[in-house]
Amino acid sequence: MTTQEFLGKENYNISSQTVASSCPSNIALIKYWGKYEDQIPANPSISYTLHNCKTNTSMEFLANEPFSVQTFLTGIEEVKFAEKIEKFFKNIEKYLPWILKGKYIIKTENTFPHSSGIASSASGFGAIAKCLMELEVIFTGEKSETEWVKKVSFLARLGSGSACRSVYNGMVVWGECDEVEGSSDLFAIQYPNSEIHQVFKDFNDWVLLIHEGQKSVSSTVGHGLMKTNPYAERRFQEAKENFVPLKEILKKGDLEGFIKLVEHEALTLHAMMMMSDPAFILMKTGTLEVINKIWDFRKETSLPLFFTLDAGANVHLLFPNNGEEEKIKSFIEMELLQYTQKNGVVKDIMVF
Repeated sequence: MTTQEFLGKENYNISSQTVASSCPSNIALIKYWGKYEDQIPANPSISYTLHNCKTNTSMEFLANEPFSVQTFLTGIEEVKFAEKIEKFFKNIEKYLPWILKGKYIIKTENTFPHSSGIASSASGFGAIAKCLMELEVIFTGEKSETEWVKKVSFLARLGSGSACRSVYNGMVVWGECDEVEGSSDLFAIQYPNSEIHQVFKDFNDWVLLIHEGQKSVSSTVGHGLMKTNPYAERRFQEAKENFVPLKEILKKGDLEGFIKLVEHEALTLHAMMMMSDPAFILMKTGTLEVINKIWDFRKETSLPLFFTLDAGANVHLLFPNNGEEEKIKSFIEMELLQYTQKNGVVKDIMVF
């Protein structure tokens, strides 16, 4: 598909409306790090969609009023976020021609703490894109479920790249990839459930809050630094190549291979940060302590506890519900919580 296929229609029946939607966050397994103009990813990525960590958003559209946006996060007005949303709306006018013909009051809240290593931009822009498409349906009187969700993903991507993956459950692919039929740089698609072994469909993601403050370098800046990173092209190629073994791993239920690939991807992401110019490090001492503890635990017990990292210090602890998860949970609570700032942990699961 091309962007032309997402252009808006000619006729709309505009009226004041209030809609609401919810969207979960996601955690990438093969990482997206580096992008081109118009939020085109430099490499394909695949993620797990979370269940409990989500953004709930209501959007009031006041038709035929001067265009403006008011945003409230957990009841508190956020002027800077409103400015960001206004810019986003102006950028997508050709896909939703009615979007600047009214005023918006957007109220949003997250079910997870701010700066917790869980992508609120993904869930936030996913929820906003869903609300916009609910208005589109009201104004056109048309809805094709398949095309609707595809356009939600397309619009969410233009707000925050990884947001396009959050609109689907399960494992989700964004970025054109030979191994995944129908994959695209313009929107995400759900990885075929029939190609995923059952062992990967009942998983936990416990996020250890190693550092709850603002990151020293934003993800936007980090993505930009990939343009001059001497290892960027090799990294982009490696991400594409990693889909080849991943496809077999998912089909066969190769948990050991999955662990190795996911942890390698997480460390590669942070290696790219350390090889940028200027270089930066988002991991903290506690991050490294947890990683080493996980490796020791896995070596001693052979239990499938492993990690991934987002662009920050906090650690996503991944482990399946395979009958031995209570031993893993006990280890986390007894041995790993000590490395968090305030015994902070967000407990989530993946849903298919």
